[in-house]
Amino acid sequence: MEELEQGLLMQPWAWLQLAENSLLAKVYITRQGYALLVSDLQQVWHEQVDTSVISQRAKELNKRLTAPPEAFLCHLDDLLRPLLKDASCPGTATFSCDHVEEALILRVRSELSGLPFYWNFHCILASPSLVSQHLIRPLMGMSLALQCQVRDLTTLLHMKDLEIQDYQESGATLSRDRLKTEPFEENSFLERFMVEKLPEACSVGDGRPFATNLQSMYMAVTRQAIQVGQRHHDAGDPQTSSSAFSHITDNQLLNQVEEPVSSTPSLPGPETEPTVSSGPMQRPQLLKVKRKKLRGLFS
Repeated sequence: MEELEQGLLMQPWAWLQLAENSLLAKVYITRQGYALLVSDLQQVWHEQVDTSVISQRAKELNKRLTAPPEAFLCHLDDLLRPLLKDASCPGTATFSCDHVEEALILRVRSELSGLPFYWNFHCILASPSLVSQHLIRPLMGMSLALQCQVRDLTTLLHMKDLEIQDYQESGATLSRDRLKTEPFEENSFLERFMVEKLPEACSVGDGRPFATNLQSMYMAVTRQAIQVGQRHHDAGDPQTSSSAFSHITDNQLLNQVEEPVSSTPSLPGPETEPTVSSGPMQRPQLLKVKRKKLRGLFS
């Protein structure tokens, strides 16, 4: 199931309008199963199943259809992909959702091989760790990335002002007055933004602006999180791996892992090591010690 979990994290959130329900959703489907996340901005629901569940549910909902679970998974992928890419073009399938106690059931109806096809996604409330992994931590990463982006743009604007000032001091004049700008003042800009733009910028609404405008940023942040997690896993020490591998590329890390430490097999030695009384060990002596170790292992 690790492939499903990692694949789902890499998927962007999409906005869905199902009757009166506005939802954010993401799904990842393979030949081994699927993982689905759905949120109405109040709660988050989750379902992750393998081929055994697919087979059982397909028999219950589609008694006239007989096919391997891979065929049903492929059909579900064909139905969901256009819906999540463009909610205004949902395709031929019909989608609806119902709230049942603390669960959410997403119902799908379409056709498969000329016969009616039904499917129900049974989503339960997602765990706090899953919500953190797919929403809280990515949103924090996006906020920090956007803050860094604003800082770089502010520096660039100051450099542009200095460039314009140098042109003016050299005698250059502006040919079109409508292009004239005032020097950028960061504090004034931030104050004006808080008063004029912040209310509109913070209008979350039904989640559609987030799902449509920030997909690439979300995917970049989650991809970075997966790469960092993989480096921590490869290093084997989450306390120090971040600094140790912060400047190593993936290819360099792969080469480092694959490089053999020694050309000789790493066999365990006996409890007592042979010693030499004085002076460096010569090659004949070294070979004799190795032969003695091997005899002790296989005797």
